[in-house]
Amino acid sequence: MGELILVRHGQANTAARDEASYDQLSTLGHQQATWLGQHFRDHGEVFDQIWSGTLNRHAETLRSMGALGVDGGEDARLNELDYFNLARALEDSHAVPMPETSEDFAAHLPQVMAAWHRAEIRGNEHFAEFEARIGALLEAVSQEGQRVLCVTSGGVIAMAIRLLLRLDTDGFSAVLLPIRNTSVHRVLVRPDGNILLGFNEIPHLNAPDRAYARTVV
Repeated sequence: MGELILVRHGQANTAARDEASYDQLSTLGHQQATWLGQHFRDHGEVFDQIWSGTLNRHAETLRSMGALGVDGGEDARLNELDYFNLARALEDSHAVPMPETSEDFAAHLPQVMAAWHRAEIRGNEHFAEFEARIGALLEAVSQEGQRVLCVTSGGVIAMAIRLLLRLDTDGFSAVLLPIRNTSVHRVLVRPDGNILLGFNEIPHLNAPDRAYARTVV
């Protein structure tokens, strides 16, 4: 057996209104990643392979985490779905405005995912293409006898869980919404099928004085 560990990037630019502006860690995002890397080292967690997406926020998160094992490099399949383009497409086609607050986002995201799944909107890829991309990624990084760490984004993690648990679109949205920055998600790799071991773990943020760092956006 092996283990696949998926980590969401640290907090990015929460004030952004487009992908380019969003794709950089905040000061808190760097701190979250530093704490996570130290937690892994303190608990003797080392990895046979370490991968990240090609986005800046992935690379910055991995750098702030520090040395944890063998760096495998970057894989674009770990990159996030393009939410900003999807949101604009939903506004253009369904007159649903971009969210202004986190409360707005909680209602907005399921509408985006449902319309995307029904092929009423698209961004850089169709929903089915995104799903296939993450399915291929899971197959590639699930290695028996290996511990593989992947630094990625919330949408990728949620899709991986959708595939593992066979969730419908509402379930996919419900899983995506609460995924915290630098959260840890564990998958047991077995010859007869992978099993979800842990979801949205934040052991490095459990101390009371780090409550402010338990962010989702």
